[in-house]
Amino acid sequence: MIPIIIRPNILMLRGIHLDSNVYFLKSGSELLIVDTGTGVYWNRYLDVAKREGWLQGVSRVVIFNTHEHFDHVGGNLIFKEKLNAEFASHILTAKVLEEGDDYVIFSYYYGRKFEPHKVDIKLEDGEKVKVGKVKLTLIHTPGHTRGSSCLYYEEERIMFTGDTVFAGTYGRTDLPTGSQEKIVESLELLRDFDVRLGLPGHGKVIKNWKENIEKILRVLK
Repeated sequence: MIPIIIRPNILMLRGIHLDSNVYFLKSGSELLIVDTGTGVYWNRYLDVAKREGWLQGVSRVVIFNTHEHFDHVGGNLIFKEKLNAEFASHILTAKVLEEGDDYVIFSYYYGRKFEPHKVDIKLEDGEKVKVGKVKLTLIHTPGHTRGSSCLYYEEERIMFTGDTVFAGTYGRTDLPTGSQEKIVESLELLRDFDVRLGLPGHGKVIKNWKENIEKILRVLK
């Protein structure tokens, strides 16, 4: 696995097989992890992060889940065990994770069982995740799931998009709590943000933010 340094404080690890991408954002002694994959390859991600120095001197870890699908949350508990992490998500995603709703989480598709867990930081649209000196704003972007959300790092003009938008396409809307109408609204909302780089849940970095979303919307409409 080749670590991709997005910024001096942001590491991207491309998802292995069916896993989501996993991101690390470090500020001082605090670390934000965005999504955790299925949990099958957790040791690969943490081994690379440790080798590259991302876990050195860390006193607090927050795991933010962009939404509740198993390929993004399956590694949550093992990451928590290894890093003593807190969990954060939109309040609707938190409800699903705490109830362990396998129908919505979709864990059966991966032949696994999701173990419900407490979410420590439950956020509404516009509220912030604070890690060290960095503040990221939660943007509620329903459509892929009801609780799908992005994180906006305004200072660096970076958006963690989960499965709402990818390079050249958007997240499917035919799974439980998905909505084609809502994802159009979410994409229209995201288009107006000043974004230099989009960091999606799967695939490559989005570099042409507005043009990318406008192209997707033309197909959807």
